[in-house]
Order: sequence, then structure tokens, then C-alpha cells
Amino acid sequence: MDISKLLYPASTWVVPVLIAITFHEAAHGYAAWRLGDDTALREGRVTFNPLKHVDHFGTILVPALLLLTASPFLFGWAKPVPVAFHRLRHPRRDMALVAVAGPITNVILAFASALLLQLVWLVPGSAAPLLAQTLYQSILLNLVLAIFNMIPIPPLDGSRIALSLMPGVMARPYAKLERFGFMILLGIIFLLPMLGRQLGVDLNVFRWLVGVPLAYVMPIFRWVAGLAS
Repeated sequence: MDISKLLYPASTWVVPVLIAITFHEAAHGYAAWRLGDDTALREGRVTFNPLKHVDHFGTILVPALLLLTASPFLFGWAKPVPVAFHRLRHPRRDMALVAVAGPITNVILAFASALLLQLVWLVPGSAAPLLAQTLYQSILLNLVLAIFNMIPIPPLDGSRIALSLMPGVMARPYAKLERFGFMILLGIIFLLPMLGRQLGVDLNVFRWLVGVPLAYVMPIFRWVAGLAS
């Protein structure tokens, strides 16, 4: 494998990944703080310092594996922000608000990246193509993160929203799934597609759940960026 061929695409992903996951987690912490729980604030997680949020597995290893395997999507995650939901002023409602703060932040970042893409022509010299590619990757990455996190599988943000809407008799067993959440996600992202290839069946659930919604919203952001045909 020619490592040099990976350096350019990797360089256009590093900054978007760090910004996307840092702002996502900081948004959770800020929302929780404003809604009554200062746990994240006291632990230094309401910050834009990426070192406070980096998870060695989700921030480094998973994106690297996806990049090396030429995945059409790149995403990752950070260390979850600690939230004491019982300390929120309205626990059931506010749990959903804290959860949705992360994906909303990613959508805002995607929109901001699209607007900045219209100004790339102001950048002189050879830096313009690199910046344009980085901003485009930022749009794609932030939309993937927003959509992916809204899937109602623990511990994704969508599961918190679903949990806040469930009656107690359903919520309790559903919440217990969180201990198996990462194994379920790894199975969906990596194992099912591998199994499908062996069986000759399309089992790429990630593409169905994320790729299809992305195909609908991406043209809007391309239009904002001035890239619509």
C-alpha cells in the first residue's frame, strides 16, 4: 500500500473530524449545564479543546480503519459527555434536548462549512483546493454524524430521544441495551457487510440508515455551497 496516497485524503479529514466530534460533545455538555446538570462543566467537558473529548478507539482507530478500507463514509465519536439526567430540571424532556443538541450542532457546522466553501476563491495559491476539499469533507462528515447519531440504538443520541418518549415499562429494558450498544454498532458497521459479501447479500445496514437520508439532504448543502449543477 502506498501510504503517500493516503496522506492527502487523510489531511482533509483530520480537522473536520476533530471539530465535528469536539463541538458535538461540547454541545451536549453545554445543554446539560443550561438545563440544570453541571457534571460536564465540573469535569471540564464544556470546552472546544479536542484533547478533552478524544476517545482513542472512536476518534482515532475507527476513522483510520474506515479510511484504510476506502469506506465511502468516514465518522467517529468522542468520549461521551457525563450527564446526570436525574439532576436536569425536567429529566424526561431535558434528556431529549441534551441528546439532540449534538446532532443539531453538526448540522450547523455542515451549514457553516457550505457557506465558507463559497469563499474559497479568496484563498490564494495552491491552498484553495486543499481548503475546498476539507470544507466539503466537513459538510459530509457532519451530516453523517448528525444522521447516524439519530439512530435509536444505545448509546447514540437517538436512543436518548426515544427513551424520553417511552413509557417506563418499555424504557427500562430498552435502557439496558446500552451495555451492548457498541457491540451492536460494530456489528452493523463492520460485521454485517462482511457477512453479506460472503453470502452474496447486501447487509450494509449503515448505508441504508445513513446513506439514504444523506442522499436526500446533501443536495441542499451543495446548493448552499454553490456546487449545485
